Amino acid sequence: MDSTDLYDAHDRERRVEEPPKRVEAPERTPFERDRARVVHAAASRRLAAKTQVHGPQMDDFVRNRLTHSLEVAQVARDLSRALGSQPDIAETAALAHDLGHPPFGHNGEHALHELAEPCGGFEGNAQTLRLLTRLEAKTVDASGASVGLNLTRATLDACTKYPWQRRPGTRKFGVYADDLPVFTWLRRGAPDGPRRCVEAQIMDLADDVAYSVHDVEDGVVAERVDLARLDRPRVWDAVRAWYVPEADDDAMDAALSALTEVESWPDAPYDGSRRSLAALKNLTSDLIGRFCGAVQEATFAAAGGPFVRYRADLVVPEETRIEMAVLKGIAAHYVMEADDRVALMGRQRELVAELVEALLAHAPTALERAFTDDWDAAPDDAARLRVVIDQVASLTDASAVAWHDRLVRSGSGSRGGWRA
Repeated sequence: MDSTDLYDAHDRERRVEEPPKRVEAPERTPFERDRARVVHAAASRRLAAKTQVHGPQMDDFVRNRLTHSLEVAQVARDLSRALGSQPDIAETAALAHDLGHPPFGHNGEHALHELAEPCGGFEGNAQTLRLLTRLEAKTVDASGASVGLNLTRATLDACTKYPWQRRPGTRKFGVYADDLPVFTWLRRGAPDGPRRCVEAQIMDLADDVAYSVHDVEDGVVAERVDLARLDRPRVWDAVRAWYVPEADDDAMDAALSALTEVESWPDAPYDGSRRSLAALKNLTSDLIGRFCGAVQEATFAAAGGPFVRYRADLVVPEETRIEMAVLKGIAAHYVMEADDRVALMGRQRELVAELVEALLAHAPTALERAFTDDWDAAPDDAARLRVVIDQVASLTDASAVAWHDRLVRSGSGSRGGWRA
């Protein structure tokens, strides 16, 4: 049986019913159409100019948000196929998972979260849902209001990494208050509570796998990380501060020892040669295979499938979780916590704050047309602030700098020619 047949009419439903296409085209499943819509979205193109860890202008080798998303999509598709779920759904969720991220990566996200406090905060995953279901232009409803890309329920649910509203004691959430109607629609039929569909779990794991492995690879090539000489105490501190607060030294020691036993783990510094780069590429391939293989084996051992929607859950062994956290901690300590990086991040947060302030002062004239319409329709100051946050979140790194130069440094309120 084709895995697509495991998804029923409820899974394939779109918020706005769409008539059959008038022009002849190759027959595609609803989930293939979803994937095409995300690939062709303007927000997807902008990811090429948004920070992953290093800024996209810093080096031709390092990842940006688009290349990261493509790598996550490849991992998600392969794992989904191995588990017997619909690979187009997991791949689309992976391609979409970072669409809501603002300029300057997680640093920009934290800055916008503080600035957006009066309207409910900012979270990249909640912004992704908002973009897919409202901000990205593709389909309108009977009233003329945008419903975004009008994806199927199964695909939208797979894109929902954190299926809950903002709540005390947690930084992560997946929906803003004014997007609750579409969230309620996409979660119709899901179990009560915060459980994610298995396709969302696959997307999340693929993100973790790619993030942990590729950020270390970028750090090695940038000569910030030497895997043959690691400062364990400082790396362990970074693991606890950034990712796994409860991790103990023994567990992390065991995880690093297991990783160093991988045959391709280097025993000498990276020297920039093709041979050295090939060895590094072999390591990333081996680590991805190690993590995905462990999860696949554990998942099959726990349940018989089918691994579709809410019929089963992904199983991530604790050892695998800690090994990925150790790799992420290496990148955090040697890259994100580096003095030059910390200073740059401070300047980026200042730029974002000044840009939001300037846009509020010059709105709606300073906003792009779509956001001008949103501003005019906003019922109160909180809603108008959300419009400005949406506008800033849509910008690339270079565009944010260009807008800041025009608005803050020159004091102009004109829209013309701001895009970098």
